[in-house]
Amino acid sequence: MRRPLASLLLICVLLPAGCAPARSGSLGPAPTAAPPTSAPATPTPTADVATSPPAPATSGAAPASPVPPPVGGDPAPAGTITVELWFVRDGRLAPTRRTRPSTPATSRLALAELADGPTGAEAATGLSTLLSAGAEPVGVAGGVATVRLPSTAGDLATRRLRQAQVVWTLTQFPTVRRVRFDPPAEPADGPVDRTDYAGLLPPIVVTGPAIGQRIGSPLTVAGTADVFEATVSVRLLDADGREIATTFTTATCGTGCRGDYRVALAWRVAREQRGTVEVYEVSAQDGSRVNAVKVPVTLVPTGR
Repeated sequence: MRRPLASLLLICVLLPAGCAPARSGSLGPAPTAAPPTSAPATPTPTADVATSPPAPATSGAAPASPVPPPVGGDPAPAGTITVELWFVRDGRLAPTRRTRPSTPATSRLALAELADGPTGAEAATGLSTLLSAGAEPVGVAGGVATVRLPSTAGDLATRRLRQAQVVWTLTQFPTVRRVRFDPPAEPADGPVDRTDYAGLLPPIVVTGPAIGQRIGSPLTVAGTADVFEATVSVRLLDADGREIATTFTTATCGTGCRGDYRVALAWRVAREQRGTVEVYEVSAQDGSRVNAVKVPVTLVPTGR
C-alpha cells in the first residue's frame, strides 16, 4: 500500500535530523578514547598531574599514544616520546612535532617546548610562539586540565592565539579533553576545547610529515583542509626545486567545512638531499597554487 505524502512529511518533521543528509566537518584527529584494559605492558605517556598544589585523583586515566610518524618516516627511537606542538604562523595555528626523551610529565614538557619557541628550521618556515616561560599545568581532573598562564599581555586576538596553542597541544593527550585557564580564557569563563579555536586554523593544515623529518618513499602526507571542492594537491620538490612527484586527493569535507585528508606519494632520488613537501589548493579562478604550506624535509633514497 502506497503511504500518503502527508504521512512522509510528518515523519521528516518528527525525526531529530529531519530528512536532510548529514554534513559534518573535522578538526583533525581527536584525543583518543581510553584503550581496553588489555593495553600493551609498556607504558605510554599521559598528561601529568601537578603535585603542588594537590589535584583531584585521576586514577584509571587513559595513557596517551605517542604521535606516530607518517608512513615513510623514521620511527621514534626507544625511550623517547614524540609530541605535537602547535605554534603560530601568519596569525593562524600550525603544528609540528618533536621527539624528546620519555617523561611522565608530558604536559609540562609540551608547555616548556611551546615556551622555548621554534627551532631555527621551524622559524625559517614562519613559525613563532606567543607563550612565554612559566606556563604551569596545575592539574588534570575529569578530562579537564587547569593551566596557569604567566602572562595575559596583548590584545584579545593575541591572547586567543596563545590560549589556542595550549589547548591544541594539550588535547593531543587522551586524558585531556578541555582546558581551564587561570586567569580564565576570554570570552569564556569555563573550560574550553579545540572547537573554541577552530576559526584560528588556516585553510590547509599539514600534520605529517614534520619539519626537518627524514623521509623515504612512499611518504604519507596527512592533515586537515577546508578548500574548494575538498581538493588537496601535493607535490614533492628535490634540493634543486625540481618537482619529482605530485598527486592530489579529496578531504572528507570541504568548501565551507573542514575535512581530513591523507595521501601517499611515491618518488625516487639517487642521493640523500634536502627536499620540500608542498600542500596547496588550486585556485578556481586562475589555476594558481594558493594557501600553500611548505614543509622542508630530508629525502632518503629508497632502501636506506
